[in-house]
Amino acid sequence: MQALRPDWPDLPAGVAVLTTLRSGGYSLAPYDDGAGGGGFNLGLHVGDAAESVARNRALLRAELPAEPAWLTQIHGATVVNAAHLTDVPRADASIAVGSGAVCAILTADCLPVLFCDRAGAVVGAAHAGWRGLAAGVLENTVAAMRAAGAGEITAWLGPAIGPDRFEVGEDVRAAYLTRDVRHDRAFAPIAGAAGKYLADIYSLARLALAEAGVEQVYGGGFCTVVDAEHFYSYRRDGVTGRFASLIWIA
Repeated sequence: MQALRPDWPDLPAGVAVLTTLRSGGYSLAPYDDGAGGGGFNLGLHVGDAAESVARNRALLRAELPAEPAWLTQIHGATVVNAAHLTDVPRADASIAVGSGAVCAILTADCLPVLFCDRAGAVVGAAHAGWRGLAAGVLENTVAAMRAAGAGEITAWLGPAIGPDRFEVGEDVRAAYLTRDVRHDRAFAPIAGAAGKYLADIYSLARLALAEAGVEQVYGGGFCTVVDAEHFYSYRRDGVTGRFASLIWIA
């Protein structure tokens, strides 16, 4: 298994994080590594062989202290406690207090956001597609962490579609401007294409986090569409796998 270890300067020593990459697994095309080798797809809902996904998840589990708290992600803003799950809930974020639970998010262009308080006592992970981001999934995750005792919170923005590739319509822009006109700075009109914009999901996330009082935010320099070597991308390939971003307290 290959993984990206986030550059997160103020991450407490007792907290572990990783984002899986698309290579080093058992999945066959179109869920492979893009170079003829086995892919490390972790999504059960994308059409890949269940046996391949199970083998990939077993490789991941060997690196973790517990089974990841998988979610049925629905592009919403519901947050659950990863330590209290008895099934796979319909939610787009989870938090954990203390050791024993692993927060996990699956993506392939949407933005994974990992959270931790500076004391290393509370962690969280959120799936921030444009709908969930507009609905307040990041703010809800921060609120849930604070309700669980978190102090000052820091965050890391994982691999997502980059600002040069995320073409959206007027409906997406309007969904954000209705919340806050300052979001307009994250939308660049596309010349010659009326009502079309390039959206910067990283900027939108930073604005949401700032509103929630999270000032130390890292990451945000990726593009899943462009980096076919390392990441799955739904917008690039259509039928494809999912990679995971995970955080836990050791």
